[in-house]
Amino acid sequence: MGKLIILMITAFVDMVGFAMVLPLIPFYAKNMGASGFDVGVLISAFSVAQLVSAPAWGRISDRFGRRPAVVGGLLVSAAAYVVFGLAATLSVLLASRLVQGVGGGTVGVLQAYVADASDPDDRARGLGWLSAATSFGVVIGPAFGSLFVQWFGHRGPGLGAAGFCLLSAAFAWLYLRESRGLRQTTEHATATHAVSRTPVATLWRVVTHASEPAPRLVWIYALAIGAFYGTGPLLALLLADRFGVTEKTVGYIIMYFGGMGVVMRAGLLGPAVKRFREARLARLGLLFLAAGLMMLSVTHRWATLFIAITLIPIGTAFTFPCVTALLSRVVPSRDRGLHMGVQQTYGGVARVIFPLLAGFLIDRQGTGSPYAVAGVLVAATLLLTAPLDQYMTPKQSPAAA
Repeated sequence: MGKLIILMITAFVDMVGFAMVLPLIPFYAKNMGASGFDVGVLISAFSVAQLVSAPAWGRISDRFGRRPAVVGGLLVSAAAYVVFGLAATLSVLLASRLVQGVGGGTVGVLQAYVADASDPDDRARGLGWLSAATSFGVVIGPAFGSLFVQWFGHRGPGLGAAGFCLLSAAFAWLYLRESRGLRQTTEHATATHAVSRTPVATLWRVVTHASEPAPRLVWIYALAIGAFYGTGPLLALLLADRFGVTEKTVGYIIMYFGGMGVVMRAGLLGPAVKRFREARLARLGLLFLAAGLMMLSVTHRWATLFIAITLIPIGTAFTFPCVTALLSRVVPSRDRGLHMGVQQTYGGVARVIFPLLAGFLIDRQGTGSPYAVAGVLVAATLLLTAPLDQYMTPKQSPAAA
């Protein structure tokens, strides 16, 4: 618990810095003469750099330790935020976003740390708490960004975010113990005899060996997270179209939407895992997520709207930590960081593709169409969950017998 709290504090402070600058990018870019497309490129540049760098960070953490990788990512992010604060041209602003994405590629390392330092049955709960901490950072970060603009001007948020990253890096270096070797657990038989692979080989294996446990879990994660993040940012369009919600009122609905996810991860995920265990709870989460998305596609009533935006964060709170916890069971501990990074890469690709698909569908089929398609895709992932239960109880090795 102590190690997890330190990791949560580290991730929270880092995420506050990230969320400080994100809402300001369109304003900064417009002041530099950017078009709408240019703003889109700046926003997506982070995700592209993150998904490319994630497997490399994972492999670094497997070889040299989780703590050096976490601290290294924070230092890279700090440098990027300094450049962001001082940027006067679009090209420099783009460079800062790319470097921020490289620094942000350590999400899989944080997840691997939780998996290393916890019992298999506690991993989903630990991952849920980690996600709750980062989500809370996203909630309050924009407020800090606005304050820093008021206090220090244009450069304030970037330099402030750099300060938060340096503070987080110092805290992690002083108090975060190395996770590898803290706990030895018996993993699923598929992990016992696995051969270490390069990041590129592991990325490709998800495509060529999709029926294997690890690739199967990566596909479930990528499709579900793409469906969620591909439609979530467009929720305001549906609310405005069907419910007359404006920029003055949409924040309250989004706050409820995000707050429900934090509450579920921090408070209810642990008891739910104990009752249902990860495989069943992941399946239940996918069902809730699919149902919520499909309800959004057809709802025109406030009552069904709030049922939908309650089911969706419950579904994500159950699905993503449980799938990641299951992935930690089926891969060898020496390659855990790599596989967590690969999962983030495929999730990142989905987060890039799904918003483009959603925008295309809105233009041609209306504001509800992306949610219908996303709901069907999430429901289809239930077909991939059939063998998940066999990953729950590790098979005893002949040596152990």
